[in-house]
Amino acid sequence: MTNTFTPRVFSGIKPSGGLTLGNYLGAIKRFVGMQGEMETIYCVVDLHAITVWQDPAELANATREVAAGYLAAGLDPEKSILFNQSQVSGHAELAWIFNCVARVGWMNRMTQFKDKAGSNAEKVSLGLYAYPSLMAADILLYHATHVPVGEDQKQHVELTRDIAQKFNHDFKSDFFPITQPVIDGPATRVMNLRDGSKKMSKSGESDMERINMLDDADKIAKKFKKAKTDPEPLPETLEGLKDRPEARNLVDIYAALSDTYSDAVISEFAGAGWGKFKPALADLAVDRLAPISDEMRRLMDDKAEIDRILKQGADKARAIAEPVLEKTYDLVGFLR
Repeated sequence: MTNTFTPRVFSGIKPSGGLTLGNYLGAIKRFVGMQGEMETIYCVVDLHAITVWQDPAELANATREVAAGYLAAGLDPEKSILFNQSQVSGHAELAWIFNCVARVGWMNRMTQFKDKAGSNAEKVSLGLYAYPSLMAADILLYHATHVPVGEDQKQHVELTRDIAQKFNHDFKSDFFPITQPVIDGPATRVMNLRDGSKKMSKSGESDMERINMLDDADKIAKKFKKAKTDPEPLPETLEGLKDRPEARNLVDIYAALSDTYSDAVISEFAGAGWGKFKPALADLAVDRLAPISDEMRRLMDDKAEIDRILKQGADKARAIAEPVLEKTYDLVGFLR
């Protein structure tokens, strides 16, 4: 008999540094849009953050900032579960079991570890190497069937599927679902405003490379107006943006902010120069983002309320997670 799983979404954002436009368009905006379609569980993944050293006070502040970003963007804690990962111990407990299910060869294929470790792989934390196993536990602890991710995280969802299949095979069960990645929209990967070949990052050298979700209207407008472009006007078709990464990035951002698609943006602005397009993009960005940044700042002034919402969410998450972990322990053969 095949197990039938409740359609359920799980995803999370790491609280290291501040939130950027990349976090909003690639994750939070999509998370909010999925409310009501199925059960939605969203997390601030603070256990993942400490795979590299974090200042404790800054980690606590960043955790609240991510939560404020979720809430300011429209996430409703009555419709979705919102919590920080470390409040539910089942994440770490299931991750250990999955460490024993996953194979070293699988981990060695994870491209993000290679990118982050670089030539210094011998000196990074074991947690950075093993964190895809924790990510699998995050997802499968709630029997999540769908995970909205960017292209760069798709490999980790594939690993989650491999771990679920191997666990089910090893323990002769169909206990864990084979989770589906959800990758859609025009700007699931937002690029650097100064170098369109690089992803927009919280840790870039210049603040002009990124839009921070706490930037005010003036900063948002200034950064888009000064964003790097090329001398050519916008083409007649999307194909004309091939080999123009900065131009493509700005068109994709416009499309995502206006809830349309990049080819529709090209149709609207075909032949336009950057003197027309960048001010239009700046105005659109201010209209959509400034109210969110204002609300984030208001929420950050009421830390007790954020903490209350996260605790309430953790209680709800734990109620789903604990029976899954109990059954996992039974299948593995742990006596309790």
